[in-house]
Amino acid sequence: MKTLVFLVTALMLTAATLVRAEEQPRTIQVSGQAQVQAVPDQALINLGVTNEATTAAEAMDATSQALAAVIERLKAQGIEARDIQTQQLSLHPIWSQKIDKATGQNRNHVTGYSASNILAVRVVDLDKLGVILGEVVGNGANEFQGLSFSVQDPKPLIDQARTAAVKDAMDRAAQLADSAGIKLGNVMTISENSVQPYARGANARFAAMESAPVPIEAGEISYQSSVSMVFAIGE
Repeated sequence: MKTLVFLVTALMLTAATLVRAEEQPRTIQVSGQAQVQAVPDQALINLGVTNEATTAAEAMDATSQALAAVIERLKAQGIEARDIQTQQLSLHPIWSQKIDKATGQNRNHVTGYSASNILAVRVVDLDKLGVILGEVVGNGANEFQGLSFSVQDPKPLIDQARTAAVKDAMDRAAQLADSAGIKLGNVMTISENSVQPYARGANARFAAMESAPVPIEAGEISYQSSVSMVFAIGE
């Protein structure tokens, strides 16, 4: 009797396993990629002033005065106050080593102070970007920490890249199904991997620290999208 019960149970488990295997849908999994290019319409500059002096007050005063002149030049070139933001403000001692005559050992001591004030500046008139950079460099800015280009309203570009990526995935799935001689079914799952912008050709050259316009090449902004899709195989 126990043997019969064991056999019946084993047969039931085997049947359930076969049913689950038969219920597993047949699928095609593909990925799609696309990218959309656009000309940037704004730039973000990180620039500022750094000065060293004997005392902390002297270093900060010199930096503040020079930065005030830089901000004045920015506003004179049409940069609005809302597009100028303090990014980093620092003041720290400058250390050096000196031999202690009494002990003959090196000891650290403060020889001065360094003050730095860095601005993040948004420029929406890219035709004036080279002139603006030349103006601020020629009027006190001695720190340049980066220049990046972007699009003020990226949503239409992101949507376009996303739509193109989905179409690319659907085209791939249709091609695979046609090549395999099967029918493509409905979409079962779809997921977006990423939408990432990156700049091509953006460049700024600071060969001469004068008030002459700085050569600028804005290049293009590309938005890349990647999606993954799973299709059922039709009957």
